[in-house]
Amino acid sequence: MSARRRTVTLCGEPLHGLQHICAFFDSREEQYDILNPYFQEGLDTGDEVVTIVESSYHGEHMRRMTEGGVAVARGMGSGQLKVLSSEETYIQDSVFVVERMYAMLEQVLENALAGPYKSVRTMGDMEWALKNLPGTDELMVYEARVNQLTPHHDCTLLCAYDVSRFSGRTIADVLATHSHVIINGRVHENPYFVDPVVYLHKLALRKGVESPARHAH
Repeated sequence: MSARRRTVTLCGEPLHGLQHICAFFDSREEQYDILNPYFQEGLDTGDEVVTIVESSYHGEHMRRMTEGGVAVARGMGSGQLKVLSSEETYIQDSVFVVERMYAMLEQVLENALAGPYKSVRTMGDMEWALKNLPGTDELMVYEARVNQLTPHHDCTLLCAYDVSRFSGRTIADVLATHSHVIINGRVHENPYFVDPVVYLHKLALRKGVESPARHAH
């Protein structure tokens, strides 16, 4: 179990315990109003800050961060701030593979521990999941498994979802797999969070029920 060495604040509230957050936004303005202070706090407190967005959005992402007070040029110049693309992380080769992404995240966390920053805070924009590329239906397996990783590293992992674009069922599953939720500009300890082992079992049962019906058509 990794001891938390640093303060992580979201929406003006300090986080405690597991730090795997689902953040529901309905506009880019709301998203960056909330996330820019989180990014800059990470730079100020010595975290490695890793953001993942669609490659076509990189320019806009960096502009919104810079205009929101994030020291983007300095952070990227020193290597403390990383801007990665969905295409080189979640959906390499246009397919989502749970084990590959899990191993990639684990490597980022282990590299940070061996490097100058020790702790990591991330933001993954989940817009890529709307493309329905192969493997996307395994996203919730990945989200649940991340909860088996976070207790062993000094990290805060945040997944940003546009609440207006994902289905109600997906939102329910997202809630089940994150310890904290940001909604309507507030962060809450999530009462709908399900232990990952329990959730993965439920997911396997659900898939077992659904698959015969799917093959019947």
